Amino acid sequence: MVEKSKGLARAAEIYGDRPERTKELKAQGKKIVGYPCVYVPLEMLTALDMVPYRTYANINESVTEADRALPASFCPIMRSCLDCALKGKEDFLDGFIAAHSCDPQEKTMRVWESYVNYGYFHFLDIPGSVRSEVYGYFKGQLNDLKKTLEGFAGEKLADDKLKAAIKIHNQQRALVNQLYELTKPVPPLISGIELVQVIKAVLSIPVAEGNELLADVIAEVKARGRGPEKQHARLMVWGSSLDEVEVMRLLEAKANVVLNESCGGIRPFRGQVKPDGDLMDNLARYYLEEITCARTFRQAKIGETHKDYAKDLQSRFGYLKSLTRDWKVSGAILLLVRYCDPFAFEMPGMKDYLESIGIPSTYIEYDHTMGSLAPLRTRVEAFLETID
Repeated sequence: MVEKSKGLARAAEIYGDRPERTKELKAQGKKIVGYPCVYVPLEMLTALDMVPYRTYANINESVTEADRALPASFCPIMRSCLDCALKGKEDFLDGFIAAHSCDPQEKTMRVWESYVNYGYFHFLDIPGSVRSEVYGYFKGQLNDLKKTLEGFAGEKLADDKLKAAIKIHNQQRALVNQLYELTKPVPPLISGIELVQVIKAVLSIPVAEGNELLADVIAEVKARGRGPEKQHARLMVWGSSLDEVEVMRLLEAKANVVLNESCGGIRPFRGQVKPDGDLMDNLARYYLEEITCARTFRQAKIGETHKDYAKDLQSRFGYLKSLTRDWKVSGAILLLVRYCDPFAFEMPGMKDYLESIGIPSTYIEYDHTMGSLAPLRTRVEAFLETID
């Protein structure tokens, strides 16, 4: 038997052929459940011995089949995800959990359900704010998900299994944060390209295997003599999701990307779910409060009649102050995939906030195709020339 590689090499292998390990697990009788968004509580799938599989857009795959279901002037990420499904590239999935994390995703999921035949399909509605009254609603949504998953699995989701699943996913969050600690040194010990491969690999395999992979990568990176070369700038990339090596390679041509503040980077792993007490309530609060996505509106307190713009920016983006300081960020790329309204609406406020804490930034939009990378490179290089 050929021994499988470990650490960064293993992450690169999984990144290059994400379905391979999943198909092996399916052949062993495991149920594989796809999901398009980090708001889906993976702890519930793990507790029922199912394998969560994050579905991604593919920048190297021309969108053809999705044209018969979605307009061209539509989120290119969702178009690509649907296109891959319609082409049968994810036929190994036994079920799918969709999420209303934005309107384009909600509309795409309705089309997806109609066009692709799964043995199990569940739509998870997610409140768009963090007002006190929304937690009960979202907890109800999670309880509905629990019931349908129990029916699909043919067994009850026991509290002890859910508690164990929460703990192992918390371990994964802690390991990802340890991994990102390795980008703090100057120069960083691990590149943004390697991090993209590791995170995407972790979200393609069972959580226990993902944790083992993360531990191997951390040990390997700490032990190796040197990491990436020191570049002129240390960048944070902020946006919806940066999970393609091709895009990260462009960004790192003349800079070190030390923070990938997107759903393809550290964003889904910040914080911990409380493993005691009302577990469903704990899950509801974690997924609504800890994932700092632009789709969630963090409004003024009830009763306030005067809008304080500085306080508003602090409530929405204040978590970035310590991150940019601790990681010695010298500039920020605000990367927007075309037609992504939630993040587009946040761009002016984000630029104002970063300016208030002394971080230069630039806003760049691209359409998530290989053809869009050349102008993206020009914009990035022009911005880097402005950083002292």
